[in-house]
Amino acid sequence: MKLYLVTALLTALVTFGLSWVVWKLALRYKIHPPIRERDVHTTPTPRLGGIAMFLGVAVAFAFSSGNSGFALIWSDPGPMLAVLGATLLIVLVGVADDLWDLDWMIKLGAQLVAAGLIVWFGQLQISSLPIGGMTVGSSWMSFALTVIAIVLVMNAVNFIDGLDGLVAGVCLIANGIFFVYSYLLVRDIGASTYFNLASFIAIALVGACVGFLPFNWHPAKMFMGDAGALMLGLLMATSAVAITGQIQPAMLDPALFGRSQLLGAFIPILLPIAVVMLPLLDFGLAVVRRLRAGKSPFAPDRKHLHHRMLDMGHSDLGAVLIFYAWAAVIGMAVLLMYIATRENWYGQYWIGVAFGVVGIAACLVVTFMPGRRRRPVPAEEAP
Repeated sequence: MKLYLVTALLTALVTFGLSWVVWKLALRYKIHPPIRERDVHTTPTPRLGGIAMFLGVAVAFAFSSGNSGFALIWSDPGPMLAVLGATLLIVLVGVADDLWDLDWMIKLGAQLVAAGLIVWFGQLQISSLPIGGMTVGSSWMSFALTVIAIVLVMNAVNFIDGLDGLVAGVCLIANGIFFVYSYLLVRDIGASTYFNLASFIAIALVGACVGFLPFNWHPAKMFMGDAGALMLGLLMATSAVAITGQIQPAMLDPALFGRSQLLGAFIPILLPIAVVMLPLLDFGLAVVRRLRAGKSPFAPDRKHLHHRMLDMGHSDLGAVLIFYAWAAVIGMAVLLMYIATRENWYGQYWIGVAFGVVGIAACLVVTFMPGRRRRPVPAEEAP
């Protein structure tokens, strides 16, 4: 655990320092795009924070490669290099989009290539589901399913990047919860070491988010841009695939879960979905909304969940904190189900269910509580 914490601290410090450098250079050379109609901010702000976040994660990879504690995940360097190469590709495309606003087809193509690199060269794919021995039909079906899952999460995370500190904070919470889960799960399936790719990626992302968040907190000095958001989505999906897709059904001893065997079998799938539930919800609603309007699913608009919360009267900071609460409640509820069931706590997984019910009820009250004032809806969006 100490080595993981050192990795997070190192990544945070490097990301913070490089964020300051990138911010200063962007201001000096006026590298910031004009304000778009759908933007919430009113002052031109650099969008190159993703560069600093990527370099922070790259330093974490370099640190792990030279540390004997991480020897297991570097025993075959192929997956690590494939993940790093795919991340570099998506960051470069993201930076280009942040500067020149690329066509959505180009961005989607790059996402498919990056996901393909991870699956093909990194040999990370969803080969089985820990539900009653269910396996994915063929190697090509497994390849396609994994690529689609990675691209889906990438775009889902990118879609919620609309308020100061929103993506960085939500991903910080999600990866923190996923790190604890992956660390415990590897322990519970009897692995010889707690060091694994999923936990490493999650803790590196925690460090990157911590290091960047001071520059992105309201009012933001700098945005992570598509480069940062797509990178977070790519690596979050990769860490989920690295552990969930590789768990063999026999690894999960049904005796550990007592009467809740079915729940125990589903948790390895539920938690990775839970930690990205908000981005996935926003992404799904946006795709349906745009297709019904006869537009591209990637056509930008100002009807995302965070925009709607602003229109309800919430302040920028208030809306962000409510999103944090939702992310924490959903992720922690599923994590508590796993921990309580595994440790045979009194009440077992009902502890997590109760926490989720109470937490969701509280979040609903705060979300729909009338704000001090409703923001005017632009004329083109009025019913």
